[in-house]
Amino acid sequence: MRSKTPVLQTAILGLLNESPLHGYELRKRLNLMLGSFRALSYGSLYPALKSLVARGLITGTEQPAAPTALAPALSGKRARIVYELTADGKEHLQSVLASSGPAAWEDESFDVRFAFFAQTDAETRIRILEGRRTRLTERLEAVRESAARTRERLDEYTLELQRHGLEQVEREVRWLDGLITTERDRSFGHPRGGGRVRPSSTPHPAETPGQEPDGARRPEDPGTSITKERG
Repeated sequence: MRSKTPVLQTAILGLLNESPLHGYELRKRLNLMLGSFRALSYGSLYPALKSLVARGLITGTEQPAAPTALAPALSGKRARIVYELTADGKEHLQSVLASSGPAAWEDESFDVRFAFFAQTDAETRIRILEGRRTRLTERLEAVRESAARTRERLDEYTLELQRHGLEQVEREVRWLDGLITTERDRSFGHPRGGGRVRPSSTPHPAETPGQEPDGARRPEDPGTSITKERG
């Protein structure tokens, strides 16, 4: 859990850089940004907020609960704490977003760094995308070599799971290729690079596109694939 703390703190700082937020709204936005499979609990959020306050990167200000119709004077609700960045917090966030070392493209941190690409300069974006692509390509080759060595010893379900994993990585590499091309064209002023990133042409691996890019095999349902092999 400790290794995830810097990633969570970066996500918090990035969201607070857009606007001050109270804890409940911050948690909702974090879950929306990171996706339901990485949903955060209050148990992980508030220690991160406490740490950021202690470091002087954010401040928390109590906001009195709004009166209700039943209790105009005393609503009985606890005051909410609204968090916002300090000057040191803004400086720290810019330093983090300007970094492009291996930590920026690892599995745990890449999604968060990508979510704040709008706050990141073009050269850093390209370095992170290229680093992520290199890391995934290395992983892809390692998995392929392992699959070739162990194929005869694996049952059909394990083989199907292995194939599914390979296709996921291949799909993300294609997605990264499209993003890198778009960023390079935009940076060097090529005609194709004047617009925003178009996810419809280079889908994120978490999406299920209606049509795979040219030359790519559309993943089959595992059960269907196994049935064909048996038949």
